[in-house]
Amino acid sequence: MIRCMIIDDEQHAIDILEHYVKQAPYLELVGTSTHPIEALQEVAGGKVDLVFLDVQMPELSGLDFIKAINGKARVILTTAYPEFALEGYDLDIVDYLLKPVRLPRFLQAVQKAMTVLQPAAPAQAAPALEEEDDYLFVKTESKGKLLKINLGDIDYIEGMKNYVAIHRGNQKTLVYTSMKELEERLPQRRFLRVHKSFIIPMGRITGIEGNMVRLKDVQAEILIGDNYKSELMDLIRNKMIK
Repeated sequence: MIRCMIIDDEQHAIDILEHYVKQAPYLELVGTSTHPIEALQEVAGGKVDLVFLDVQMPELSGLDFIKAINGKARVILTTAYPEFALEGYDLDIVDYLLKPVRLPRFLQAVQKAMTVLQPAAPAQAAPALEEEDDYLFVKTESKGKLLKINLGDIDYIEGMKNYVAIHRGNQKTLVYTSMKELEERLPQRRFLRVHKSFIIPMGRITGIEGNMVRLKDVQAEILIGDNYKSELMDLIRNKMIK
């Protein structure tokens, strides 16, 4: 869990970022402040890992704040003025968000911070679910909440910019993971990646039309990517009556 703090002299800007932080289960908000001088002690004391920091504040500018904490926390700058970006990167900030900050861009910056703050251990593939395991648990948008997903309920899995969507009937569950990681955890005999943005349960295939797969009870257009087509067709040929 990454402990974060939001510092901005405008409360409405804090409110927006606070809402975004709640969408990221790997972030823990330890505080907000409209007074950077007051926030200095908490950040300098090592109680914060990541600061979302405004640049232009009357008491103390964001750039001077970074110099004052002397590397005690990593910083993502937030401002409406792009001209401060270069100096910010000279001070080793993680990222630079232009206001108004949008959620996808916010999550992208947080992913960069996670890479810096939690370096990956030597690559070791997570074990795939055993064939007899018919479920998995995923972290959801709600902080601290795990959701059990029955594999048989999955219609298809869709990769989006910063997260993965698991479609089940009329439900869409957003999971902050990568398609690659989820693909490695699913039973290979039951699920197949057919596109950079789609993983499908093989048992739901009802037909193939050109570069599209038709799935039972699914209206969405599931595309077949050029890099994935040969594996899909090899599996289909094994079941084909000539």
